[in-house]
Amino acid sequence: MGELTVTTLRALPLFKPGVSVAGEVAAAMTREGDVLADSDVVIVAQKIASKAEGRLVRLADVVPSQEAQRIAAETQRDPASVQLILDESSEIMRATVPAIIARQRTGHVLANAGIDASNVASEEGETVLLWPVDPDASARAIRDELFTLTGARPAILIADSMGRAWRIGTTGAAIGCAGLQVLEDRRGTGQDLFGRTLQATVIAIADSIAAMAALAMGEGDEGTPVAVVRGAGRWVTQEHGPGAASGLRPVAEDMFR
Repeated sequence: MGELTVTTLRALPLFKPGVSVAGEVAAAMTREGDVLADSDVVIVAQKIASKAEGRLVRLADVVPSQEAQRIAAETQRDPASVQLILDESSEIMRATVPAIIARQRTGHVLANAGIDASNVASEEGETVLLWPVDPDASARAIRDELFTLTGARPAILIADSMGRAWRIGTTGAAIGCAGLQVLEDRRGTGQDLFGRTLQATVIAIADSIAAMAALAMGEGDEGTPVAVVRGAGRWVTQEHGPGAASGLRPVAEDMFR
């Protein structure tokens, strides 16, 4: 396998609607005297992808429905924020005071449909940030623009922090991918140290890279929302590929209900 390394990009701006993520990544690489390679994986925090796409919403502009008001009363939440969760979800799986667990429109299951207010400036009332409408499409667009700007075609991975069933804490997870093998299915082909054929091993490549990068990028005021992982070239593909959505377990295979 060799060595995997992760390097964060510094001196990036505070992203606003219309700012080019690819342009700022290319400029930061130039400032740091580095050059992107086709074998690199560029990890982009969901927040800057969402900000660049203008996915900011003022809670004062949201009109809560009766359903939102009911859930808000049960979970001690702002009805406007609950309405946004409903709007961004295909299913509410559990509504509790600590979190509303939802199946986001993209199929990812997580707290509050990924809606967050951390690291979001609120100048005229509280503002929250929604996920990109289509994170895989966002990753493909960033990859195409980076190729135009730099001539390199690294993989792009858009990452967000998520909790996990029966575990405490969050870890980085892939919500959008372009040019990256999301899963490596070793079933029936790989062997263990004693020659036994692997029967159930499917490696979550994209999520593993996202988790690694998230440790370096940080979750607070570090100001490093982009990282470059090197040494993962065996999983980088010329084609954009099916994206992070290909790593979602089908609803029909839900093992928790």
